[in-house]
Amino acid sequence: MTDIAAAIAAAASGMRAQTVRMRIAAENVANANSTGVSPNEDPFRRRIPLLETTTLASGARGVQVKGATADMTAFREEYNPSHPAADENGYVRLPNVDTLVEMMDMREATRAYEANLNMIEAARTMTNRALDLLRR
Repeated sequence: MTDIAAAIAAAASGMRAQTVRMRIAAENVANANSTGVSPNEDPFRRRIPLLETTTLASGARGVQVKGATADMTAFREEYNPSHPAADENGYVRLPNVDTLVEMMDMREATRAYEANLNMIEAARTMTNRALDLLRR
């Protein structure tokens, strides 16, 4: 495989990984206020994508998603004694999701996705220029 094709494969693996990061961050934001139904039920727990470097078939280094893990930080608590999931002291456990952190993760993943896309476009442009030179 050519160096350009290997670079495109590496960038494509990065784009796939960033897509998963954006999807998981969006799921976290969507569930940021999801509580349990009863006082003994845990609310939604934030998920974190697990990324790992790998050697691609082209020989280039890329990234792959190995799954997602639960963020084990403490749940937030809010005083709301009228909520059905409130404990005996009137506190409701809320997800350990910080929407600001999730939005920053989404922005970072978007920028990384765009950087990989720009790399693919640059490789495509170089290939087209090389073909134009060969045609002359």
